[in-house]
Amino acid sequence: MSWFQQTIELPPYPRGFHLITREIASALPELGNLHVGIMHIFIQHTSASLSINENADPDVPLDLESSLSAIAPESFPHRHTCEGSDDMPAHVKSSLLGCSLTIPIQSGRLCLGTWQGIYLAEHRNHGGRRRLVVTIHGEKK
Repeated sequence: MSWFQQTIELPPYPRGFHLITREIASALPELGNLHVGIMHIFIQHTSASLSINENADPDVPLDLESSLSAIAPESFPHRHTCEGSDDMPAHVKSSLLGCSLTIPIQSGRLCLGTWQGIYLAEHRNHGGRRRLVVTIHGEKK
């Protein structure tokens, strides 16, 4: 059994849901060496989150964003407003979706379903670069 950990820095994305499956897999050639394992992804931010969702229809990320914005609108009378009107709703959305994912690894590949992809959910209008800590544990081929 072996362990591997790496920090991946993503470029700034606009507000919304962005598929990052390829960016993660391409940054981790070590995946290909594993027969079986687990990958854990943790985002080091409180105003963005991670999600696994449908990756084929381009309407899905748009609907996810509009649904979450309806649940946590900027117009709500938040107390925490010193970082802008989009900051506290971003914290609420991040709390709802979560800051980490765990994905099985099988035969050197992520065990995502046919229509599943890993999304960065950027909840700020201008969130900036985002850091992911990826930890892999598994049995080599």
